[in-house]
Amino acid sequence: MERAVGRIALFGLLLALVTTLPNKDDWDIYSFHINSTVTSRYATTVITSRVANRMDESKEIEFQVRIPKNAFISKFKMLIDGQEYDGVVKPKEQAQQQYTEAVSLGQSAGIVSSVGRTLEEFKTSVTVAAHKKVTFELTYEELLKRRHGKYELQIHARPMQPVKDFKVDVNINEEAGINFIEVKGGLSTKALANAITKTHADKQAWVYFYPTEDQQKTCDSCSDQGMNGDLVIVYDVNRDTSFGDIKKSAGYFVHHFAPSNLPRIPKNVVFVIDQSGSMSGRKIVQTRMALIHILSDLAEDDFFGLISFDSQLFHWKRELVQATGANLESARTFARNIRDRGATNINEAVLEGARMLNAHPREGSASILILLTDGDPTTGVTNLGQIQANVKGAIKGKFPLYCLGFGFDVNFEFLEKMSLQNDGVARRIYEDSDANLQLKGFYEEVATPLLTDVTMIYLGGTNLTQTNFSQYYNGSEIVVAGQITDNNIETFTPQVVAISVKNNKRLVFSDTNTTTVSTGTIADHHMPRVWAYLTVKQLLEKELLVSGPEKKSVTEEALRLSLKYNFVTPLTSMVVTKPLGETTDVLHKPKEGETPPDMSAYDLPTKHHSPPMHSGWGSSGRMFSTAYLRKQDKCAQNRHNAKSVVWSHLFSTFSLFTGLLVFVFSFGPELSVNGRLDSTLRGGFKKIVIHSKTDQHIEIETTAITVREGQTETLRIFWYVQTREIDVAAGDTRLLILIHNRGQKEFLWPVLRQLPSDPSATGILGIVSTPTLDCWLMSAESALQGSLGDFTVTQL
Repeated sequence: MERAVGRIALFGLLLALVTTLPNKDDWDIYSFHINSTVTSRYATTVITSRVANRMDESKEIEFQVRIPKNAFISKFKMLIDGQEYDGVVKPKEQAQQQYTEAVSLGQSAGIVSSVGRTLEEFKTSVTVAAHKKVTFELTYEELLKRRHGKYELQIHARPMQPVKDFKVDVNINEEAGINFIEVKGGLSTKALANAITKTHADKQAWVYFYPTEDQQKTCDSCSDQGMNGDLVIVYDVNRDTSFGDIKKSAGYFVHHFAPSNLPRIPKNVVFVIDQSGSMSGRKIVQTRMALIHILSDLAEDDFFGLISFDSQLFHWKRELVQATGANLESARTFARNIRDRGATNINEAVLEGARMLNAHPREGSASILILLTDGDPTTGVTNLGQIQANVKGAIKGKFPLYCLGFGFDVNFEFLEKMSLQNDGVARRIYEDSDANLQLKGFYEEVATPLLTDVTMIYLGGTNLTQTNFSQYYNGSEIVVAGQITDNNIETFTPQVVAISVKNNKRLVFSDTNTTTVSTGTIADHHMPRVWAYLTVKQLLEKELLVSGPEKKSVTEEALRLSLKYNFVTPLTSMVVTKPLGETTDVLHKPKEGETPPDMSAYDLPTKHHSPPMHSGWGSSGRMFSTAYLRKQDKCAQNRHNAKSVVWSHLFSTFSLFTGLLVFVFSFGPELSVNGRLDSTLRGGFKKIVIHSKTDQHIEIETTAITVREGQTETLRIFWYVQTREIDVAAGDTRLLILIHNRGQKEFLWPVLRQLPSDPSATGILGIVSTPTLDCWLMSAESALQGSLGDFTVTQL
């Protein structure tokens, strides 16, 4: 059989592929500027793109940029013919209503979507008259986080064509003084390195990046379509005092606390490693590799434990032991022999890790529990709320839990909530070639505790962000912001109390001499925004942990601040206003690990049936898709095609298999289809994944289609109400994937439209039968060639 990957035809996929890059002859980006100002670690970045329509007719012109995930968009505007059109931030429900009204009229809608490890994509478009110009301007804000002893400002440049006037200007202002500054990233390679100018003078630094059109084609990730890569500004500030620096202005303060020259604290650490079947392949290999490296980094006064788990637990030792040379070599041997198998018993594994730490209280040390998993619990206790309660009860606030979610199938919100409940954080590990380095990098962030039980005290302060921290690690930073009561600077007294466990003594940090009083600088105007940014971020985390009236109150306050400061957050959306008659774009910010908003819940009106369209080129140069077909039309089709088959779990017994992963079909060694069942009575699949070769797959959900190379997302598009089908062709086989609506829920149905001649084709769709129920549905019993268990898989 020919290589199946070259034969996949996806209507929705082609739609996105042809709009990825504009036709350079249609319009000219004659100016593209990125201006970033960093003041006291708070970065405000403005991207300005000026585009001219060189054609003799009106053209739809796109503005598409990528911004850091940690950032909030705060402003967007377009300037056309002297008229300014501003984006308006609204509560998500109001924006959603505007979205549904637009979609019901056949108009488009934009999304701010996650496109990789650190970036989100902003995309909109507008029609520009012949020989006219448009200016797009996007502003976003972020507080830079200190990791590994440095801050990183990431600027992504992808103008989609070489630009005559391309500039990146970065200005950094730090009252504490700048210790060092470097420029890294793909856009600093080859000839582009010559386009960078860097200046550093005590409290200020400047970076200018002005590549010529020829230089824009010569970096590692550049082409004739111009640049596509990152410029990363890396720096740190001077730390002359242990108290850090605190700034006060306009009734607000911001305190950066990162003491240095403290003795490290010996640690007790337990690693809990998922070795279930879904960790097979590269995941388990990279986990073993990272674990071996991490074990080598343990100090001799550290104590550690190691557990691997599937449906059972596997101890290296049942108690914590000292990190001696002999013990470390024995542990490395254990790590090398970890093999993927079985189900996932997260509850028992984490409770055992907590037991080991609780059984080993050691004065003058700090304890850490680290969980690595790639999926949901599938055996033992599987109720997520019960697991979280069990773990919180076992840890009892004595030490932090850090959860590492490997890949995209993991339930990240479950891990995030469990971490936050236990003073830790959750981090996604991306299934790429450097996953072992990601794991090692995370461990290095928490490898050296310097202080425990850190309490930030501000007499005369109110409306404070988080002030209690279980541990402070070398290379990190604690940031607290708040308001000064009655703006009375004289009575405002900051203090930090913490435990240095190495000496088992209470330390007090207090140095009012480091306070900077308002001088009317740019930093002073930013201070309320820094406070609002931190407050909203922490309220969104708290929203995960509370319920009932308290959850309502937290959500309302986060929404109020988001609207006041014009932040696009998971609670708000930006409605992009355009000239009269233009389409409406509504821009959403997703949470980490979240599927884009499910518009089906908003009861969008369905258009009247029109004859089915085949994929082809429209007059606008974009791809259009198959129209939605009503059930009676399917019935009519099936009378002419007796080989159409749909697999469906129509009976209540199938509702017991919540989240079960099922092997759907294989077209041969190079293309297979798996799916995840939902739990709806008479439901179907909530996710279907098509594997076209080892590292390439297409994920289909009811809201979006995502294409990945490994774990790197290369493309994501979203369903419109008219598009209800995806047609997959491989050799002489055709598989149709439908979105079906039952009540207010949508799910996926795979339909075998043409049977393969390949005798090796297998799966629950590989049969010939005439539909008997609902015209084109048949019972699961008649479709399955064995029990459902015969078709389960360990990963999608």
